[in-house]
Amino acid sequence: MDPRRNPFAPGAGTQPPELAGRDELIERAEVALDRIAAGRPARSLVLYGLRGVGKTVLLGKIRADAEARGLLPVRIEAPENRSLPAILAAPLRQTLLKLDRLAAARSGARRALRALASFLKLKVKYADIEVNLDLEPLAGTADSGDLEADLAELLRAVGGAARERETAVLLVLDEIQYVAEDELGALISALHAVAQDGLPVTMVAAGLPQLLGRMGRAKSYAERLFEFVAVDRLDDGGARVAITRPIEREGAVIEEAAIAEILRATQGYPYFLQEWGKHAWDLAFTETITLVDAENAGVVATAELDQSFFRVRFDRLTPSEKRYLRAMAALGPGPHRSADIAHELGRDVHQLAPVRSSLIRKGMLYAPAHGDTAFTVPMFDAFMRRIMP
Repeated sequence: MDPRRNPFAPGAGTQPPELAGRDELIERAEVALDRIAAGRPARSLVLYGLRGVGKTVLLGKIRADAEARGLLPVRIEAPENRSLPAILAAPLRQTLLKLDRLAAARSGARRALRALASFLKLKVKYADIEVNLDLEPLAGTADSGDLEADLAELLRAVGGAARERETAVLLVLDEIQYVAEDELGALISALHAVAQDGLPVTMVAAGLPQLLGRMGRAKSYAERLFEFVAVDRLDDGGARVAITRPIEREGAVIEEAAIAEILRATQGYPYFLQEWGKHAWDLAFTETITLVDAENAGVVATAELDQSFFRVRFDRLTPSEKRYLRAMAALGPGPHRSADIAHELGRDVHQLAPVRSSLIRKGMLYAPAHGDTAFTVPMFDAFMRRIMP
């Protein structure tokens, strides 16, 4: 069929044509946003799940809903090996400058900008901070050099500026599992402080499953401060809607056998559904997608994922990490006991502990239970068997 009309949109964080199976989660987020907009307290949301389940897409939806309510979302992504002050500084500066341009909010926003200028003195400790502010720092605010205290002071100033403007600031933080544990503790403490003061600053974040344990270790009260929401693959009903509705909106048809094949091959993971849908559409000769089209789409989609979605993660691995993951793949999708992986490699489990820890830090693995190890990337076991026969 005509690729110009192809409704499917595979891509990192790209909004799909049909956000299926997430109504309950979106409703929970909207309730929290409505409470914040009305000046009522709401717990921050933390979405967690494997790669490819659509966490970043959901963050984008929540961010758009916040903007529609007149709130101020601050978009932040936490890459590996960057400090929390560095990733916060630029987006907070941008948000405060927007507030400062509004006459009604100028006083509070300017004070918050000066607090940010004070906070940027942390450059002495966090050399990766790249933001500068040509403003006089606010003496005695966010300038102690202690991240936990200074971040709390900064967010208090941000909250004061937002309250003056009768709005709220929503920190939208993706890949939160990469934030260092001590810095994560400072962020949790700062959010706790502004919540206690009744200031309109909150957070919605997303990350891999290991972040639950990391947040709990960072601050014991994290489970009471945040609402943790698991994001999983779609059930058959949601996956079916995600595939069929975009096709039907274009006036095309997909055979039942083709739907079943796509659901089987993708296992309901939203990212894979977009890949299979895209290729099935492009390969169809008529306005009807057949089983043969779906099967051929699987061949093309798998090859494309091997060169992009999977490969980009594989290329970051050391030889010993690749061998560890290949041993896991030989055992199947998982989870697997660490002892079984060690046995597969003919090594002692304690010898392999540093490799396992490194793979967890890189976001390739997580521990669903004590002594268990699982892939964070769906179908990575099959990829490892293909690339390392």
